[in-house]
Amino acid sequence: MSTPTAAPARPVRPQITLSVVRREQLSPHLVRIVLSGDQFENFVTNDATDKYVKIHFAKPELGLTPPFDAALLRETLAPEDLPVTRTYTVRNVDLDARTLSIDFVVHGTEGLAGPWADAAQLGDRLSFSGPGGAYAPDPGSHWHLFAGDQSALPAIASALASLPATAEGLAFIQVPNATEILELAAPGAVQIQWLFGTDPGQLSIAVDAATWLPGRPQVFAHGERSAMKGLREVFSARGVQRSELSLSGYWAQGRTEDRFQAEKREPVGQILPVPEQSPTLSR
Repeated sequence: MSTPTAAPARPVRPQITLSVVRREQLSPHLVRIVLSGDQFENFVTNDATDKYVKIHFAKPELGLTPPFDAALLRETLAPEDLPVTRTYTVRNVDLDARTLSIDFVVHGTEGLAGPWADAAQLGDRLSFSGPGGAYAPDPGSHWHLFAGDQSALPAIASALASLPATAEGLAFIQVPNATEILELAAPGAVQIQWLFGTDPGQLSIAVDAATWLPGRPQVFAHGERSAMKGLREVFSARGVQRSELSLSGYWAQGRTEDRFQAEKREPVGQILPVPEQSPTLSR
């Protein structure tokens, strides 16, 4: 009789620590933080336009400075005071300038990441691990369909900018109001529709009501979880194949990221059926 062996421990991803070299107010609720530093060479980028990093944040009142020694902090801090991770899309990597840009949605004092970005000063340090990412536009697709809210705007903008000049498509981007519109680089044959409001049903209604282009689309749809569930039904009715679909929730209304991530293993958190779930469909 064989003795069961314990599953190998998940390797700890090394932290990369960079400093703020620029802060840009893109819109009332969107802030871009540009980072650089001696550890920039440790960031091994990938070709995904939805590449993301796991940023480590500590409670400001604890006075901790990154990078964080997780093992040591577990010995000295209460569990509720340990640094937490938040997932953010990398908007741009400039290898020549040695900079990395991350866009943050900010809503006053809500959360950890938004307030940090809102108050960021030159020289402030940020530690993260990664990148991950799984999606990039397929140049062989007939056309491209993008749908998401402000949390997905960095990934959609990155994908639009990467498209060849001849690409065709539709993009649906939901923001609170017209003051949040950004000027996006995209091929002339990609139609961008801005939706205003916070109703999670807006995206699925707009995508379903649109006149789809001929042929089969490659779809990238990310954002609030219930909105993505509504889009799932639209894509299913339209016959979108799983191989053509990148669909996941980036967040859920009324949930912290910690709870949201935990719920991904529960029925309420599943956008696509678990038995068929591909690791390329969510982050």
